[in-house]
Amino acid sequence: MPALTKAQLAELLFEKIGLNKRESKDMVDAFFDLVADSLLKGEDVKISGFGNFQIRTKAPRPGRNPRTGETIPIQARRVVTFHAGYKLKEQIQDQELVPLAP
Repeated sequence: MPALTKAQLAELLFEKIGLNKRESKDMVDAFFDLVADSLLKGEDVKISGFGNFQIRTKAPRPGRNPRTGETIPIQARRVVTFHAGYKLKEQIQDQELVPLAP
């Protein structure tokens, strides 16, 4: 399944809003830089009608090598989580299901 890229977002801004291509690319880059910087500072990013990005600290835990069954330690780490907002969830639920290509 194809993914929406930063380049495609910039192209859509160019087509729909009328910014020139350089401004569109700069705006997309600035948006993602702001999101990343906020997360690096430990701040949540809340985009109304879309969802929330948060940094979560995961505790260390034992893991298992699937081939050998050997127990291996998994280090503590920080991960980014995304929780879809109510409006986005509604839009997804209201959309007609499209079968996935094999």
